Amino acid sequence: MPTSEQTQKLHAHAVSRRRALIALEFPAMLEFDDPALEWRRLFSELLGTFLLVTVGAGAGVVDAVSHGMISRAAAVTGPGLTVIAIILFMGAVSGAHLNPVVTIAFTLRGDFPWRRLPGYVLVQLVGATLACVFLRVLFGKVGMLGATEPGAHIHDWQAMLIELVLTVGLVSTILGTASRAQNVGPLSALGVGAYIILAGLWSSPVSGASMNPARSFAPDLVTGDFAHFWVYLVGPLAGALIAVGFAWVLRGAGGDVGGLAAARGNLDPADLEAIRAASDPRPPA
Repeated sequence: MPTSEQTQKLHAHAVSRRRALIALEFPAMLEFDDPALEWRRLFSELLGTFLLVTVGAGAGVVDAVSHGMISRAAAVTGPGLTVIAIILFMGAVSGAHLNPVVTIAFTLRGDFPWRRLPGYVLVQLVGATLACVFLRVLFGKVGMLGATEPGAHIHDWQAMLIELVLTVGLVSTILGTASRAQNVGPLSALGVGAYIILAGLWSSPVSGASMNPARSFAPDLVTGDFAHFWVYLVGPLAGALIAVGFAWVLRGAGGDVGGLAAARGNLDPADLEAIRAASDPRPPA
């Protein structure tokens, strides 16, 4: 029977071997996950959120400029397709959260470190704001810069509850397709994008189907009108918290291999121990 020292040596060798194998499969992983290069992840989130909000808010702006040439179906399909593209082209860098409540949900699931949460949320807000500033410079203050507001004859509380329910579905889709049991890798982009399109097709007349505080914050900031912003903060945040609870009921605690990979992009070298522990229910003593 191996001694405790031998067991530890075998364990260290297994971790080292796993690092080597992952580095061979993903050669750029170790470089991207160097904490000194966190700026790459933050830039990825900033760029991704900028592109998403440019499309999402831009639909309302271009519709106003073109006198109604953008249909509602096109306006809600655009963001979903954009999310698919962003996840596919840079999800491996930052996880492509693009949404503060997604970052919060991954963090609460144990898939994303708390120390990186503030930076992600900040650059998401900055990226969204830059998108609306870009639209205003380009077209002027038209179409409310794509602001999300409750529809005609819809009370704020009704829109908030719709945003809550929509976000439960969105975050559940993201967490579900990221879990080890159901992880489908890059194909998760199709599920997330499809959900965004579906949610928009039926609910955008009620609330605008934002599901993203950064998406709603940016046009409100640039136009200086926060009258309805609480709807798009409280609803998505509460929906994300409920989705995290549902994920716990359905799949137990987070922190599995799939969730870590989806939340962080390429995994940190320091997290390989956590991957091993998540893969092996009986780690060596």
